[in-house]
Amino acid sequence: MTTMTEASVREFKMPDVGEGLTEAEILKWYVQPGDTVTDGQVVCEVETAKAAVELPIPYDGVVRELRFPEGTTVDVGTAIIAVDVSGGAPAAAPAEQAQAAPAAPAPAAAPAEAVQAEEEAKPPARQPVLVGYGVATTSTKRRPRKGPEVKVPAAAQAVQTELNGHGAPAAVPAESRPLAKPPVRKLAKDLGVDLATVTPSGPDGVITREDVHAAAAPKAAEPAVAAPAPVSAPTAAAPAVPHDGARETRVPVKGVRKATAQAMIGSAFTAPHVTEFVTVDVTRTMKLVEELKQDKEFQGLRVNPLLLIAKALLVAIKRNPDINASWDEANQEIVLKHYVNLGIAAATPRGLIVPNIKDAHDKTLPQLAESLGELVGTAREGRTSPAAMQGGTVTITNVGVFGVDTGTPILNPGESAILAVGAIKLQPWVHKGKVKPRQVTTLALSFDHRLVDGELGSKVLADVAAILEQPKRLISWA
Repeated sequence: MTTMTEASVREFKMPDVGEGLTEAEILKWYVQPGDTVTDGQVVCEVETAKAAVELPIPYDGVVRELRFPEGTTVDVGTAIIAVDVSGGAPAAAPAEQAQAAPAAPAPAAAPAEAVQAEEEAKPPARQPVLVGYGVATTSTKRRPRKGPEVKVPAAAQAVQTELNGHGAPAAVPAESRPLAKPPVRKLAKDLGVDLATVTPSGPDGVITREDVHAAAAPKAAEPAVAAPAPVSAPTAAAPAVPHDGARETRVPVKGVRKATAQAMIGSAFTAPHVTEFVTVDVTRTMKLVEELKQDKEFQGLRVNPLLLIAKALLVAIKRNPDINASWDEANQEIVLKHYVNLGIAAATPRGLIVPNIKDAHDKTLPQLAESLGELVGTAREGRTSPAAMQGGTVTITNVGVFGVDTGTPILNPGESAILAVGAIKLQPWVHKGKVKPRQVTTLALSFDHRLVDGELGSKVLADVAAILEQPKRLISWA
């Protein structure tokens, strides 16, 4: 087996893939130990608090070790993969090493001493953490790793799991602590499952995720124990409880959903929101959408009402530039933006994200259509980069796609206004003195009342409505 030297091994660390992010969860590994990688090759996909991102390796070599399994949250700056850049032969797989090493019986104390010696020989920056225990230099949730030269018999693994961070045996008997990896322990905690009651199905008595889910299902299906009723009160028969599955499911709040929740709480309780509404006849806008679909300048582009609504908002901002600003609490200043990074709220499987079109104010209508198409497509595929969600100035949220008439949107943090667009429906409308069926929608504009007063907010909303009612104003007002 080729021996790795410190000079030939490069450690790729979790990068800061977004401004201010401190950690990321490894979603999927695309390589395994022994694989050859090249500079720029994507080796894994991670999810930050803002988006899912693919990470490329910055050098050529052979993968020697994946430091963390999928599903692990890792601090920025922590090494996640080791690559031998010397061009040597791939190292033997861990399973092959285990088969080649003799598994001679040994007293229970011998494996503990061997593990302790191995732990003391390793550099502090790479100190491993045993299952359920260990000293971590950061808050990273690390997986347990075995040294390549130590073969711990299955019968002695219970002793190994009871070692503390210094390799000393714990006072609690080995049998009292079930064997499970950190992600499985966390899952059990989230589901309220006592690992001591779980029957393991993994190798050497290790509890798996499936074991935890199996233990959680019957527990969730059990009826709650009612408090004793007064003697004088009649006791009703307990209702039947279905036994075909759990009655509750607990989903850990993390990643995009966690960041969104924190941002919305901060926004709602920091910026004083005001929301105004207007209902508008958009029949002419809908006709223009159909005409643009046939225009050769828009061939291959997605043309829909959102395109013209976005352009209408950009024109309204040009006419009322003070709406495009932010509040700097630390310096007690209003920051006026002379550019528009137009955010588009998008619902994705990982939660709500708001990527933005950079310098949208400088784009022609075809360019805006192209940018909108790319933004929406990337978001649906879950490939939106953190950079695409930074620096937004004003946002549009289209709740109409869900058949909703309107809403009171919450400001995206750091922005002063957000426009909600309701469903466009055929409704009776007074047009030229007669009641006729017209395409009608309701717009809602929320704004930060610290820097946007009612007059400014009303002007912006009125301008957007006027443009959608008479889209020729896109030319006369631009």
